Formats: sequence, structure tokens, C-alpha cells
Amino acid sequence: MYDTASTSMPRGRWMTENKEALFKAREKLITDAVELRESDRVPVTASFYFFPARYYGHTIRDVMYDPDKMFDTHVSAALEFQPDLAQNPFGLLFLGPLLEALDYRQMQWAGGQLPADVPFQFVEGEYMKADEYDHFFSDPVDFVVRTYWPRISGALKAFESLPSLKSFTQFMGYGSFGIFADPAMQEALDAVKKAGQEAERMGMYYSRFEERMHEEGFPTQGGGAAQAPYDLLGDFFRGTKGLMTDMYRRPQIVLKAVEKLLPLEIERGIATARRSGTRLVFIPLHKGLDGFMSLEQFRKFYWPTLRELVVALIEEELVPYLFWEGDCTSRLDLIKDIPAGKAMYRFEATDMFEAKDALRDRVCIRGNVPISILATGTPDDVRAYCKKLIDYVGRGGGFLMDSSAGVTDARPENLRTMFEFSREYGVHRGRPV
Repeated sequence: MYDTASTSMPRGRWMTENKEALFKAREKLITDAVELRESDRVPVTASFYFFPARYYGHTIRDVMYDPDKMFDTHVSAALEFQPDLAQNPFGLLFLGPLLEALDYRQMQWAGGQLPADVPFQFVEGEYMKADEYDHFFSDPVDFVVRTYWPRISGALKAFESLPSLKSFTQFMGYGSFGIFADPAMQEALDAVKKAGQEAERMGMYYSRFEERMHEEGFPTQGGGAAQAPYDLLGDFFRGTKGLMTDMYRRPQIVLKAVEKLLPLEIERGIATARRSGTRLVFIPLHKGLDGFMSLEQFRKFYWPTLRELVVALIEEELVPYLFWEGDCTSRLDLIKDIPAGKAMYRFEATDMFEAKDALRDRVCIRGNVPISILATGTPDDVRAYCKKLIDYVGRGGGFLMDSSAGVTDARPENLRTMFEFSREYGVHRGRPV
């Protein structure tokens, strides 16, 4: 870092170069953590989600529909709290206009079906019926366009009347195009156009936010994303109940389905990472946790394709960032079977000390200051929890301090304490491994 007292550099240039140096220093902290090296201090971040909206005087609806408010509040939060890794809210939180354009049914959101200051909620269901696996296997794209989209988006219901997409290959498909003259289909196509415009606007703000964060000295988590094949099948198509029933009634069909989805998720993870210019690929994990399935079921239905996804991304020199949303303590010995120093595991409720014992020479650990403490505790409670994490999980490197989940409901003084204490106490002082 530059010494402001001794430098003769003009202030504007000094500020620019100082922020670039800060960017590189933070980037090194994250890289060292991923590669299991002990760095100058423990890096710290938080998933801000809708905390900035409330903290700076807006509702959740405000930022879900106004990209400038979303942009300004998240920039302000980064500047005030100084995370070592910033999260880009576009693509994840600025969703109101896009969801509205599609009359989206798999989510309820502020300004849609929910009050103005309530976080969005996923609406799970059996959007693919048990007897529709064959259609899905034979032509996934046809199934998604003609069956799945009309069920999850009211504005696309007319797509149910589309002929098989294969028909468009017959003698150049001339006759099939007549369907697009139907008034209901015209309305659906208008909705697709509107959704495309909103998605493009989201992408523009995403790029602006990335540039601004870099200018201010913050690396970002980026927009690379994928899902465990089992979660994709359960979250969006069969639902938890449907998929759990399938594991018992038609286990071979489930295994075939997750294998069918695996290459699609590998492709999506690589493509989104390349498009966003990031190496991190976010993989949220839902249905493979303790309490959802047994260890043997995890070993059979969940882990094999998830591991293949992780290894495939690593082979592309990307960094899989897996968020274990729940407790997976019983799976630690199994999930350590990945290339060392190439990925990041964020834990919400897993025993962090057992995780350190099992994974210290294998994967970077991220987490897990409980939202319960950040939302209802005191600054002293936060300090005590962070101290325990730094003293044990932070030993030898390979650790990134983070909240257990999104901090929308956190008390500002508690969130500030988490950042300030972690930066001050997290300086490594030769504590033994």
C-alpha cells in the first residue's frame, strides 16, 4: 500500500492506483484461501441480499423494480462495510420486471404477490409429472418449451399449443409457423420480447456493477452458476415430495435423469463463468443435506453427479463455490473427495470445527456466522462466535469468514462488528495449526 504521508503522486492518480493495489491484495486473500495457503489475515465477506435496501431507507420492492436503487445501495454497502469479496445483486435480486413480464409462477416476490418489504419466496411443485420422464428424456428442449414453460409462466401458456418442435424440421417447417398467427401466441411472443428486454437491462447493470466494484478495489463473486443435477430435478421439475417418492418407486429413472442433466449443468457453469468473466461458479445445494436423505442415498443419487460437475469445472480452471444450505456434517468424509485447493465450500449449519478437521488439506471453508446471532444477538455475541471460528477454522489458512446465509434481517451494528472484528483479529499471528 502507498504511504499517504510520503507519496508525491497527484491525489487522483494515487487514489486510482491505491484502489488497484487494494483490489489485488483482496484478490490474493481470496486466492490464498481457496488454495489453502495462510495469508496476511482471514478474508471476510457477507451475503448482503436485501440488507442494503432496508439499511439505506428503501423497501425490497423498491430495489427489485428500480435498478438504480439496487445499484446505489449495494455500492454504498460495499464502501461502508468493505467486504473482501463483493456480491453482484443483478441476476439474483433485481427480478421484479422480468418476473412480472413472464407472470412467473415459481416465485412470489415483493410488489407481486407479497408485501413491499418481504423477501421473495420460491414456490415448489411437481411441474413435471411422474409419467413425463419419457418425454423429458426423448427431447428435453421440447419438454421445457411446450410443457414446462407454460406451467411456470402464465404469460407463456399459449406455448402448450405449439406442435412438437421436431415438426419445424419437416420440409423446413413451413406449415408449423401458422401457429404464431394465433392471438394468444402473439401475446406470448410479446411477453418473451419484454422478458428479453428486461434480461438485457439486467445484464447491463450487472456489467456496470462489476466495473464499479473493480474501480473501488473490490473483487466480485461474479455470475458463474450451476446446480447439482439432483437439485435441478427436484427444485424445478419434480418437487421434493415427487423426487423423494421417485427414489423409492423408480430409482433407475432418477439416476438416468440426473445423468441426463449433468452435461447441461457443466455447460451452464462454464458458459456463465466465461460470460461474466469470473472463475467462481456458485452451486447452491438443497436436497442432499442431513435430514433430506440418508448417507447411502446421498452416496447413490446425489454425490456422484455433483462430484462430476465439480471436477469438470475444476478441469476448466474454474473454482466451484458450493453453498451447503443446511447441515451436512455426516457427509464430510465423502465430500472431501475432490482435487485439493481448487474449490470453496460454504456451510450454513454444518459443524465448522468438524469441517476443518475433515477438510483442512482439501478445500477452502467459508461461513458461518449464524443469522440468528446477526439478527437478534449483540456485538459481543458476534465477536465471540467470530473469535472461535478464527482461532480454529482460520488456523493455517483456507478459511473465509461469512454469514451463514443472506443478512437481510441483520442488525447493522452486528454486521459491522463481524467485519471489523474479523479484519482486526483475523490477522494471523503464528497460531499453531
